[in-house]
Amino acid sequence: MKYLIPTVGLLLLFLAMNPTDTHKKPMTPNDTILALGDSLTYGFGAKAEESYPSVLAKMTGYRVINAGVNGETSDEILRRLPALLERYHPRVTILCAGGNDILQKKSMDALKANLEAMITTIKASGSDVLLIAVPHVTLFGLSTLPLYEEVAEQTDTPLLEGVLANILEQPGLKSDYIHPNAKGYRQIAEAVREKLDTLYND
Repeated sequence: MKYLIPTVGLLLLFLAMNPTDTHKKPMTPNDTILALGDSLTYGFGAKAEESYPSVLAKMTGYRVINAGVNGETSDEILRRLPALLERYHPRVTILCAGGNDILQKKSMDALKANLEAMITTIKASGSDVLLIAVPHVTLFGLSTLPLYEEVAEQTDTPLLEGVLANILEQPGLKSDYIHPNAKGYRQIAEAVREKLDTLYND
């Protein structure tokens, strides 16, 4: 018994010095967010100020860089990533890539490898990552590709899933078959804001 109290004390000291809580330092208005992706990030089908990065900036007060380029595939996004990280030094990078790979029926193994390479590159720069899952068409409608969950789990990266699939199943939130309208992009921004609040500010 005489050894129990010192042992418990040492255990509590160890836990205090090595907390299991992974809560991150709260974000501030001085932080930069890099929104990386293709037309879904660019805001195709809406005005520039209605894209989800623009709306997110207005909602949060963060500096949000819209680095979306219409039509790009994951390998093209990967190639321009290092220069963007060097230029903006983001606190968080929101990665929404893969839609054009899916539409062009490119290799899903290559898409997975590109996503993992992007996440590794982003984290190595000192930026956190939030991955947005892109849906694909099935017999039962739109659903998230399992590879996004696999990438998120294997790279220990927060995943925002189901949002795009839900929006693109509602005609009132779409500008065409594969792109949201202004209302749809606002819903993406709201979902991203909620996720960021959960990760950093709760």
